[in-house]
Amino acid sequence: MRAWLIRHAESVANVGEATADPAAISLTDRGRAQAVHLAASLSAPPALIVTSAYARTKQTAQPTLERFPGTPHEEWPVHEFTYLPTLHGRLSTVAERRPMVEEYWRRADPRHTDGAGAESFAGLLARAHGFLERMQRCADEPIAVFTHGIFIQAVLWALMTEPVPPTGPEMRLFRAFTQAFRLPNTAVVDLRLDGNGRGSIRGGRIAHLPSGLVTGD
Repeated sequence: MRAWLIRHAESVANVGEATADPAAISLTDRGRAQAVHLAASLSAPPALIVTSAYARTKQTAQPTLERFPGTPHEEWPVHEFTYLPTLHGRLSTVAERRPMVEEYWRRADPRHTDGAGAESFAGLLARAHGFLERMQRCADEPIAVFTHGIFIQAVLWALMTEPVPPTGPEMRLFRAFTQAFRLPNTAVVDLRLDGNGRGSIRGGRIAHLPSGLVTGD
């Protein structure tokens, strides 16, 4: 089974604008151009187009859906890792949220949730493992999965580690991994799974973008 894991195009949050609802964050004009270039780079239609429930993945997928109108579209739980819901509902920028983000990762408690609606780190990894299991059940390939950078990183982490309850040290290692393995906007990770669930990856290609449209690296 094969999937293209695609990080969403540049969003208004990526360029420092204040946002209040992580699910409603939209693309910039440059992000929409990135999505068009991505769609044009596909030589054949995917068997299935998957997005998260978040607006920025749907907007990134839209040019691909328009190019291949016969391809089915499904919404899967491949959404962003939303672990600070106490910040939702009021405008704030990435820079303003950074101290709370750093404190969350310093705490390194895999089961900690920051109030109602929060996801724990253990929950994120469970979603990643669930995605891999669902992918193996798909009859056709490739699947184009429009998702988020940290979810792609979680899927790769799930492939590299044992499916056991995560520990604090593992959480710190994952944080280091996300900071070392960066994915530009609309980067495509080519993921292949064999019948036993073992995977191989070819990561982060952005050859579809002109140099002036590369962002988020």
